[in-house]
Amino acid sequence: MAATQKLSGCRLPPLPTIGEIIKLYNLKAQKQLSQNFLLDTRLTDKIVRQAGNLNNAHVCEVGPGPGGLTRSILKAGAADLLVVEKDMRFIPGLQLLSEAAPGRIRIAQGDILAYKLERRFPANITKTWEDDPPNLHIIGNLPFNVSTPLIIKWLEQMSNRTGIFMFGRTRLTLTFQKEVAERLTASTGSRQRSRLSVMAQYLTTVKSCFTIPGQAFVPKPNVDVGVVHFTPLAQPQIQQPFKLVEKIVKNAFQFRRKHCRRGLGMLFPESQRQELTEELLCSADVDPTLRPTEISISEFRALADAYSKLCNENQGLFDYDFREELKFKHQVKRQSDRSNQTELSDGNP
Repeated sequence: MAATQKLSGCRLPPLPTIGEIIKLYNLKAQKQLSQNFLLDTRLTDKIVRQAGNLNNAHVCEVGPGPGGLTRSILKAGAADLLVVEKDMRFIPGLQLLSEAAPGRIRIAQGDILAYKLERRFPANITKTWEDDPPNLHIIGNLPFNVSTPLIIKWLEQMSNRTGIFMFGRTRLTLTFQKEVAERLTASTGSRQRSRLSVMAQYLTTVKSCFTIPGQAFVPKPNVDVGVVHFTPLAQPQIQQPFKLVEKIVKNAFQFRRKHCRRGLGMLFPESQRQELTEELLCSADVDPTLRPTEISISEFRALADAYSKLCNENQGLFDYDFREELKFKHQVKRQSDRSNQTELSDGNP
């Protein structure tokens, strides 16, 4: 009987459908904001189920748009739902939903890439990092144009235990373009393995949930969409600062079809490149002929540890950027070419 009462408490009163909300407020998806509406309640309910038990949970929904996923989160029993929406056009429709679920929805207008989520949830939900995750979830049908920078931002906060991860190992259930979802979950040696795979997997347990066909969205995107669930690891697989790991991984994958020696060598100034690259690979016991996609997380851990040691032994090494050295060489060459041209011109009768 109690369970029935709880369930009925999560039900929303009769409301216009999402399609009617779109017509009522003349909401047209804006291509420049990568907006695609998901109207099928069976699919929005299915996304929410991937987050786990939301009964009495605190939830942040990213980019609610007309509110389809928002309704599913409320139906699942969330007690406190913060929705962060950049596009002001959607606010009136969300306010209508807020009135139908009094005291359960807070609406924030802002850009999620800059928004300080940690300021909007109570401190008493905090769990220690080694404990079970807090009763706090991030859920979102992300616009394609922000999905990658946003997950990188959250991974960095996760590594530093800042932002929304001040509360503990906050779980995320998010949509991505199918290709990005495949990269996030790609195993060592697979064709889709990428920088994103390593960065996500050394910090989280990443689960590919299911794929939503493009025709389920309005307007229909040219690609399908993957739903991905992340649970931060109690102990990251690489115990080095995020920026150092990111630099190692980014350099390794910049020449993804070549042996890893090529990309990792660009961590070092040209004058020391061969010597330090050999020292790095030897210290980490990593085969220099491996392709970047073939390097395991444990091997990236060894590379990060070895690179950290080299940075401690060589002042200024971490700040080295091969692009700056290359840019400087090009500037010197252009100045030399101009000087030679001037000399030739002055030598003419």
